[in-house]
Amino acid sequence: MRSSRRSIRASTTARRQTYNSVNVDGAEICPFFVMQVILLAHTPSPDELVAAAARICYRDAAASDLLKSEGENLSRKLIAELFQSGHTSTFEHVSFTFGIDGLSRVASHQLVRHRIASFSQQSQRYVKMTPDPEAVAVPPSVQSNSEALRAFQDCVRTAQETYAQLIALGIPKEDARFILPHGHTTRLVLTMNARELHHFFSLRLCRRAQWEIHELARKMLVLCREKAPVLFGKAGPSCIFGHCGEARTCGKPYRDMEDLLFA
Repeated sequence: MRSSRRSIRASTTARRQTYNSVNVDGAEICPFFVMQVILLAHTPSPDELVAAAARICYRDAAASDLLKSEGENLSRKLIAELFQSGHTSTFEHVSFTFGIDGLSRVASHQLVRHRIASFSQQSQRYVKMTPDPEAVAVPPSVQSNSEALRAFQDCVRTAQETYAQLIALGIPKEDARFILPHGHTTRLVLTMNARELHHFFSLRLCRRAQWEIHELARKMLVLCREKAPVLFGKAGPSCIFGHCGEARTCGKPYRDMEDLLFA
């Protein structure tokens, strides 16, 4: 990679802002809750562990010795061969846990379709939701249209005021929440093993993926590559590493990982 290109391992903050301020009634405002994703924990030495786990199938050696050996001289070729041949069961020994703040419930409903994962999500039954327009994710298509944004915010305001009124009338939070928008943001903790993360990235980093879960996947991949650059060196949509696997292509394949993560 040319030195003029930014490192793939750069922080997510190095990328351009996904959410921009807009002009509404002559005022420059930014009413959007920007999604935050942090890596809470991960399996130590993930690249080395996957390689050591693969080697134990074919060597008469202790796992601890194999791990130490990989730590001293990591076999990047071995991991590449595992990925290329589809022998990714050893990837399951490595897991990553993320803290996600600001994801809408629209996107979280898509996220839980990935069944080989663990989720702990903020409950609207027990947590009182904030009556604040910034607590609702705003789609880019709405952000870019001042008239649509105004209508969107008016509806959000009405829903939140009704929610607060219901709470004041003694309605339980678990019932008052029925009036809240689908776009209301949530907080959750997500854990996936590396094999499922590869599957997640292949689907959700496709240009055809919904914009919000695409952005979540992008942030997660940057964090994964910081801790396991070899293991996630070829994580992403199929268009980057071969041919598009979609029946209906977007017609705009990514050129490379730089284009995907930082363009």
